Amino acid sequence: MSTNTVELHRVLKSTADRVYRAFTTRDAFAKWLPPNGFIGTVHEMDSRVGGRYRMSFTNFTTQHSHAFGGEYLELEPGKRLRYTSAFEDPNLPGQMQTTVTLREVFCGVEVKIKQEGIPAMIPAEACYLGWQESLELLAKLVEAEIRD
Repeated sequence: MSTNTVELHRVLKSTADRVYRAFTTRDAFAKWLPPNGFIGTVHEMDSRVGGRYRMSFTNFTTQHSHAFGGEYLELEPGKRLRYTSAFEDPNLPGQMQTTVTLREVFCGVEVKIKQEGIPAMIPAEACYLGWQESLELLAKLVEAEIRD
């Protein structure tokens, strides 16, 4: 079975720690990961190597929902995350793997994301579009400087 891979690169005006926490904090993940038009719900998140997460995206217009989850394979705070994902829908078989690499740069943090094993029936262009929308939301979350 053929699968797709996408790779993304961004520089955010933030810190590696904040970006890392956006991937490993339940409410933050639910806020930024769902692309435009979807609501995210994190049902489970155990952010440790060997820990699992499960979440769903619900289409705001149709209310159709799809769930997915996986396992954390590598967690290096402020530097790197690697985790698996699998859809619960049997029509979207296989296991994906996402690797996130963070590197502090003079103007913020460089973020590199590689998602492999995307089911062939999901066009790579759709994944790129979804990730681009998600990364815009991630930037809004981690670049904000709000002082209490």
